[in-house]
Amino acid sequence: MQKLCVEDGQTLLFIGDSITDCGRRDESPPLGSGYVALVTEMITALYPERELHYMNKGIGGNRVTDLRERWTDDVTSNAPDWLSVMIGINDLHSHLGDPAQGVSPGLFGECYDDILGRAAGSGDTKGLVLLEPFYISVDREGDTFRSQALALIPEYIAAVHDMAEKYGARLVRTHEAFQEQLRYRDADTFCPEPVHPNRAGHIVIAAELFKALQD
Repeated sequence: MQKLCVEDGQTLLFIGDSITDCGRRDESPPLGSGYVALVTEMITALYPERELHYMNKGIGGNRVTDLRERWTDDVTSNAPDWLSVMIGINDLHSHLGDPAQGVSPGLFGECYDDILGRAAGSGDTKGLVLLEPFYISVDREGDTFRSQALALIPEYIAAVHDMAEKYGARLVRTHEAFQEQLRYRDADTFCPEPVHPNRAGHIVIAAELFKALQD
C-alpha cells in the first residue's frame, strides 16, 4: 500500500462550497455526508494506525471571494497541517449570469492566489490539495446554459492548475475524472443536475482525493 502523506496527529481541513459542505452545518455534522466524510472513512479503514483530525469548513453558495472574506476565521485560526480546497462552480455561474457583478476567471485566479499565499505565508500549512471545479454534463450544443458552462469551465480549471504549480499543491483532476466517467454512463448516474453530486458522484471525488493524498 502506498504511503499516506498526512502524518499521524496532523489536521486536515476541507474548505469550499456546497459540494464540500454537504449538510455538515445541519443534518450531517460535523463532516457532512459527501466526499469529505467518504475520504476520511477511507483513510480510517485503510490506515487504522493513523490518528488524524478532520475539519469541514464548506459553506453552500460560496465563491472564492467568500473564502477570502472568512479565511482568517475558518483557515488561519485553525492552523491546519493540510488544506484541501474545492471552489469555482459558483464563481463560474455568477459570471455567466452577470459578468459585471460575477467572479470572472481573472478575479477567480487573483483571489485564489491571495488565499493560498496567506496559507503558505502562515507557516502552519504543510500541504495543499486543490480540486478542480467540475460540471457533470456533455451538452456542447452551444445555445444552452449548460453548454456555455462547459465552454467556460476550462478557464477556471486553468487557474486552479496555475495555483497548484505555483504553490506546489497536489492537484485533483475532478472535472477530468467525471468527463471520463461520462464516456460510459449518463450524467444522472452521478448527479441529478450538473453541480451537486449524488453518493456515486461523491465517491468519484473521494477516490480521486484519496489518491492525491498518497505518495
